Amino acid sequence: MKMNWTHWLGIVIGILLAGFSVIFFSGNLLYFVLALAFIVVVFPFMIGFVVKQREQREKEEKFLEFTRDLVEIVRTGAPISKGVMNLKKRNYGALSPHVAKLANQLSIGITLTSAMTTFARETKSKVISRAVGLISEAERAGGRIEVILQSVAVSVNQVEKLRKERKAAISNLITQGYLIFIIFIIIMLVLEFKILPLVSDLQQGEGLSVAIETVGQEQFSLPLFVMLLVQSFFAGLVIGKISEGSIKNGFKHSFILLTVTLLVTTGARALFG
Repeated sequence: MKMNWTHWLGIVIGILLAGFSVIFFSGNLLYFVLALAFIVVVFPFMIGFVVKQREQREKEEKFLEFTRDLVEIVRTGAPISKGVMNLKKRNYGALSPHVAKLANQLSIGITLTSAMTTFARETKSKVISRAVGLISEAERAGGRIEVILQSVAVSVNQVEKLRKERKAAISNLITQGYLIFIIFIIIMLVLEFKILPLVSDLQQGEGLSVAIETVGQEQFSLPLFVMLLVQSFFAGLVIGKISEGSIKNGFKHSFILLTVTLLVTTGARALFG
């Protein structure tokens, strides 16, 4: 991901906020503000990641539209390279720059196979890469290219349809995943602020008192906090894998859960610790 002004702005604000908190705050309040500073630094990068993912999804959706338009042109008897050049100026959203580059390469004499290979590689989409592979093979074999293009369009359409159906079918599971995690955070907070103080106050003989004082509430806080962070990260990856079929898409869910964990736990310690 290329750095832009939003990334640098987030870094600068995060550093200033962290420096301000170190100077003016201490204890649990310091940790809360430091967590907030960390979130401010990471937030622009996560927004950029989400935007890139949406652009990638748009490319795959617009590729279906591009393929259908190309089928209509090829059916008139025009060669596929001529059809691509005719579609150069049409609006295909995030896919438009790639279509324009493909048309430019064909116009200067680059072979269709080479141009299509570059097109697939630069879109960075598995769906488009598979479709382009079929188109290139059909063009080399000299078969009815319009039939292959129609088959590709149907295949891409089915992939998008199945993806949307899966996402709709498991939306309740995603909601349940978030609710279960929030309940988990609440249980950990109750354990830390309600149960552990009661255990620490037990006085049942000198030996037991020494043991309880040796393993007190403060010594449990860090392991509980680390466990929440680990749970946040991997729960987000699982949600992304279930909902969108890719662990990479789970990073946005991990960021959301980590943000909730940091703000809730450090905020609760600042208020009740």
